[in-house]
Amino acid sequence: MLDINRIMVTGAAGQLGSTIVAQLSRRYEVVSFTRGQLDIADEPAVLERVTAVAPDAIVNCAAYNDVDGGEDAPLDAIAGNALGVLALGRAAAASSTLLVHYSTDFVFDGAIDRPYRETDHPRPLSVYGTSKLLGEWFALESPSVYVLRVESLFGGHPAKSGIDKILAGIENRQPVRVFSDRTVTPSYVADVTTATAALLERQPAFGVYHCVNSGVTTWEGVALEAARLLDQDAQIIAVSSDAVKLRARRPRYCALSNQKLADAGIPMPAWQDALARYIALNRD
Repeated sequence: MLDINRIMVTGAAGQLGSTIVAQLSRRYEVVSFTRGQLDIADEPAVLERVTAVAPDAIVNCAAYNDVDGGEDAPLDAIAGNALGVLALGRAAAASSTLLVHYSTDFVFDGAIDRPYRETDHPRPLSVYGTSKLLGEWFALESPSVYVLRVESLFGGHPAKSGIDKILAGIENRQPVRVFSDRTVTPSYVADVTTATAALLERQPAFGVYHCVNSGVTTWEGVALEAARLLDQDAQIIAVSSDAVKLRARRPRYCALSNQKLADAGIPMPAWQDALARYIALNRD
């Protein structure tokens, strides 16, 4: 087992990265870099920073997240989601450093009727999904690595997730349009961070884990539960995926099973519980 004391976090200003830095700093010495401070696709700069910081673990929260934009800017997606991970993986391997990298449900095509397991064969539908899958492969070349697939992240700052848009619409008494046929397993950044800390501490077998909240729902189900928790008589308008034209194709069924994480002794709370805690936090 690797002794973890100092952690280097990349993409530290993002939705997940800011939460990772805040929570892990309570236990570890954390050295963080925003995207402006370190472009992870710049391999010489990455190696220089890793050598200078000498971390015991690298937690990579940097990513290119513009799913639709990736169709028109594939090189940007590949640089941010694949080549940057390759640079981090090489630096981690050279210094015997543990690497944690986050991936996505978009590595799958959604042609299934049960939550995806880590052993299921990826088949991305978009440039974004392909770039994330390449990043997984590059990360897994490192001998000590956790690749954590997350989905429909919410919480943290900046608060601009799909769930944040649903909550804002309900609270402002505006019509909320949501997909009725896209099946998801939302991921609360606080719970993802807690699971990440547990992996760093317990260090079960290295590899790919699905790090999502428990349970399966649709975006319509998320909106209805949010309205119930907010005690609002919301106007929820259910739409089908076929009725909305998006630049990049999305998997229709993209729920992930977190059983492997639970078997490692790290159970994830239900998505309803996570949503309730997030709403309560924002109301305080």
